[in-house]
Amino acid sequence: MLAVLEEERQALAGLDIDAITIAAQGKAVLCDALSGANDDDALDEECRGMIAAARSLNETNRQIRNLVAANVSARLDALTGSPRLYAAGAYAVAGRGA
Repeated sequence: MLAVLEEERQALAGLDIDAITIAAQGKAVLCDALSGANDDDALDEECRGMIAAARSLNETNRQIRNLVAANVSARLDALTGSPRLYAAGAYAVAGRGA
């Protein structure tokens, strides 16, 4: 899992959509395989440490993904010359007049 999360981070940093997709598929397979191992009492300290490291890497990847998404959104706004058409605020304002 740690290797897959590291590959995902590299793919996100390089904006490599194919590698991101492959890493996501790998994560899904590993999560399914690990989903049955919920008994913390059966895990030793090394396993708990690896789980903590995986959670930390996954959180880092989430933050990178959010930064990339915000950057792409800002670039699209700059290219189109307008903010996102489907912003939540626009619907909230439109709904108040009804």
